[in-house]
Amino acid sequence: MIILAFQDSLPQAKQLSEQLSVPCKTILLHSFPDGESKITLPVELADHVVLFRTLNQPNEKLIELLLVARELRRRSVKWLTLVAPYLCYMRQDKEFEPGELVSQKLLGGMLSEQFDDLITVDPHLHRIKRLEEAIPVKNAISLTATGLFGDYLLKEGNNPFLLGPDEESKQWVEEIAVNAGLEYGVAKKERYGDRDVSIHLPEVSVSGRHVVLIDDVASTAKTLMGAVDKLKAAGVGEVSVLVSHALFAGDSEQALRDLGVSKIASSDSIPHATNSVQLAPIIAEAVRRL
Repeated sequence: MIILAFQDSLPQAKQLSEQLSVPCKTILLHSFPDGESKITLPVELADHVVLFRTLNQPNEKLIELLLVARELRRRSVKWLTLVAPYLCYMRQDKEFEPGELVSQKLLGGMLSEQFDDLITVDPHLHRIKRLEEAIPVKNAISLTATGLFGDYLLKEGNNPFLLGPDEESKQWVEEIAVNAGLEYGVAKKERYGDRDVSIHLPEVSVSGRHVVLIDDVASTAKTLMGAVDKLKAAGVGEVSVLVSHALFAGDSEQALRDLGVSKIASSDSIPHATNSVQLAPIIAEAVRRL
């Protein structure tokens, strides 16, 4: 086995290679002036290749990923595993308006044509329960960072109250809280648009307490901002944020800090300055199970 990594995911891929004690080799990219990519692969490969790339900013990455996968098949790689700690295009899981593409199933079909396995972390599965329903590969493995997050919070101390900012976050905040022995609650969200949401806190006193907001994805962070506003109005002592995937579009990270969030932490599914939890141990265990 070898791990083959795109340069934008190289630090995380090297951590995985250290966990597995296998070589990690780099895919070289060159961008032509017109935006096309020249891709160079190592000459020496292996029967089993673990292709590592996290898929934020997917429109820039998917073409390169699929080109590499096709070339690896052409070179007679026998087993091809995709490790994508952040998996894109999972939110569009039904046709909300006539003519809309259900991109979750379309992308899943494309990936299943190229890969034997897919390993990801905390995918945004809203209306389906199992990853293989979206990505019909031989082994579709959905990991969660909740155990690692629980360990992280216990090391941080302060006995915080954990809060999920909406109903969809319940699965993560509940599991973290139960495993770490921490108190938790879940807020309710009303969404009026991509950047317009209203948050309603659970009936629990947060006055003077340290509250950690837990979510899977921070993109525009409007949901988190709405929760912070409500917590401040309720007299919270301190607010932190902990998310699986630190997308943080535009100035959303700074906007959270401007609201008074004391600390923002994330897993390293997406390389970001807030990365505080390494996913390599749980990804390595999943690869070993293969």
